Amino acid sequence: MKQISLRQSQNSDIETIANLRAIVLRNDLTRLGRFDEEKVRQRFRNSFDPVHTWIIESDSSFVGCVALKPTLDGYLLEHFYVHPNYQGKGVGSHVLKKLLKQKDVKGKRVTLNVLQGSSAKRLYERFGFKVDSEDLIDVYMSLHVEEDIRTD
Repeated sequence: MKQISLRQSQNSDIETIANLRAIVLRNDLTRLGRFDEEKVRQRFRNSFDPVHTWIIESDSSFVGCVALKPTLDGYLLEHFYVHPNYQGKGVGSHVLKKLLKQKDVKGKRVTLNVLQGSSAKRLYERFGFKVDSEDLIDVYMSLHVEEDIRTD
């Protein structure tokens, strides 16, 4: 795996990320009967917060993004998208491990939701995330971050 780095996102990244979201979610949302080309982009635009969003780069090339937003009882992990050309190469694991090892995250609860049937669920399970609830579209998961992060 090439060098993976995170940089703070900027307002100018919004369309690049919205387009990546449409690419990454297309198959799962189509399978669930929920894909709408414009809505998938607009939902991202509506919740984009550059202060809590990072761009994932490999040798200065755009690879994906991730957001980790503070909540009342911890953090919300969202908008974690890795371009299909980089999926399955350890990028998601590398980024998730880096996020969960941050000092501010230790001892906190990290929540997320993933689409039903998404292969991303396996990544979260490897790190110890547990299913809290689910519906026909989403699986809601959480993890209380301890000192040592599971990555097996």
